[in-house]
Amino acid sequence: MTHLKTLLATALTVLSFSAIAQNTVKVTDAWVRATVPQQKATGAFMQITAPKNMRLLEVRSTVAGVAEIHEMSTVDNMMRMRQVKEVPLPAGKAVELQPGGYHVMLLQLKNQVKVGDKIPLTLVVEGEDKHRETIEVTAVARPLGGAAMSH
Repeated sequence: MTHLKTLLATALTVLSFSAIAQNTVKVTDAWVRATVPQQKATGAFMQITAPKNMRLLEVRSTVAGVAEIHEMSTVDNMMRMRQVKEVPLPAGKAVELQPGGYHVMLLQLKNQVKVGDKIPLTLVVEGEDKHRETIEVTAVARPLGGAAMSH
């Protein structure tokens, strides 16, 4: 009987962890564009997959005085970049933050971002129930021309 209780407790623990894993936002391929000396801004990019309909509301980083969510778009044959309040994260769909689309701008950089640096990012997401979740991400700095590079 003790063996059966242990087996049942183990199964419930595994199921609980599985349920938790399915209810967390997944961030993959997070990277930041390296900078040259004296450059005070750079972009951060990643893929975000939410388990339910959510929104990315805020990004913070200790390497920058300011972090903003931006969107690039073409208006009247001109590329324009503007700050946005949020990025929709549809349930189960990977949303790409990438050059030329949604991305994070790290402004007022405190130091040069060098290739290989690990940049801490804090993402704040919110579900339809208004519950907010904070996600800690480490983005690796890639070369200036490293947009297509994958690690």
